[in-house]
Amino acid sequence: GIMMMTMQDLFLKVDKERDNKVFEVKCSFLEVYNEMIRDLLNPSSEAGDHLDLREDPVKGMCVAGISEVGGLSTAEEIMNLLLEGNRHRTTEPTAANVVSSRSHAVLQVIVEQKDKTAGASAEIHVGKLAMIDLAGSERASQTNNRGMRMIEGANINRSLLALGNCITALSEKGAKGAFVPYRDSKLTRLLKDSLGGNCRTVMIAAISPCHLNFDDTHNTLKYANRAKNIKTAATRNVVNVNYHISKYTQIIHELRSEVSELKTRLVNTTCVRCAGVPPAVSMDDETRQAVEGIQLEITTAFESLRAAKKSLAAAEHQRQQRSPARRSPKVDNAAQEDKENLPATADDSIVAPGLDATTGSPEDQAYEELAANVATLTENVDKLEAEITTRVEAEEVRGFLRTMFQTKRMELDTEELDAKRKADQLVLKQKDAEVERLRAQLALRD
Repeated sequence: GIMMMTMQDLFLKVDKERDNKVFEVKCSFLEVYNEMIRDLLNPSSEAGDHLDLREDPVKGMCVAGISEVGGLSTAEEIMNLLLEGNRHRTTEPTAANVVSSRSHAVLQVIVEQKDKTAGASAEIHVGKLAMIDLAGSERASQTNNRGMRMIEGANINRSLLALGNCITALSEKGAKGAFVPYRDSKLTRLLKDSLGGNCRTVMIAAISPCHLNFDDTHNTLKYANRAKNIKTAATRNVVNVNYHISKYTQIIHELRSEVSELKTRLVNTTCVRCAGVPPAVSMDDETRQAVEGIQLEITTAFESLRAAKKSLAAAEHQRQQRSPARRSPKVDNAAQEDKENLPATADDSIVAPGLDATTGSPEDQAYEELAANVATLTENVDKLEAEITTRVEAEEVRGFLRTMFQTKRMELDTEELDAKRKADQLVLKQKDAEVERLRAQLALRD
């Protein structure tokens, strides 16, 4: 189940990035049997059991002539290939296991990723996942192997011993630059990148809780414990590819396909709320005209309310500018002196010449009129929303118009909050300037 869950997780991450990236997933399946490499996906190839192992400066260790299956898009496709390869894997009955595997199996999955937008050059990210099923070590006294089975067991133990020596050399402290015997076995040469290269290595040990297998369990745990001491530093594998001019035709075709796909996606995702039209409901022309008239009334009402609120906010700002708290100290002192020079009345109330104590200034009267206008327009909007139930019969159209009201109100509230925030910032700046002016006066006085 580990391989299946790993593949599902891999393709789950690939599917999340398919909108912006292009992925190519390939896999190969081989076995190391008696120090010979066999292709399990194509066992009838001309090379047969004699596939050569070579080291490429870019790809690392690779098997010459191995068959790779590309164009994979789901985990089930890889698992089907895995089941097909297992049918070709070498298994023989022994005293310990009826279907004992006589070889080490290696499943390699290669993922190539590049940007979906084509260009004259591209960066290709390459990742390789190698999952190895190691054959268990054998004791001839327990398995009762004879003849060919004994030779197979000896080769299995030899490759596992070589793997253990490589792990020991890599996990020893202070062994940087020390010799690692990768060439002692085909298995260790194949796993050179997976052990000490640009990778992350995980070893899963299969053990038995039975007391009869205590020695095997203890040795397996010691074997696996050394693998966790291997320290590797994984970096991204990025290959820069510069395309030839003959590739430009294909690049242009891919760009045009991407533009067409984006246009189609944009059309499909256009929603009713953004389009500003009622949903597709069967109605006659008279009803449709009535609904369009209601939409026009809603838009006009909210536009009038928006304009009135802007005028009210501007008047409020002017009133704040003229408030006594914002006068200069000289004006306040002069007003105080004038007040002291005037004779006191019975109720000690003084009205400045030219102002009516009952009506207030013309600016205040204009502000009150604007506030009353805003209140009236708000009531009109509320009445219009309440009339939807009586003027429209289709429930879907009612829902659409209610959504339209909510959207308009949210837009209006957002604009008011933005205007208030800007006004508060302006007030803060003016207060800061007044504080700085007072500080300068105090410094000059001192």
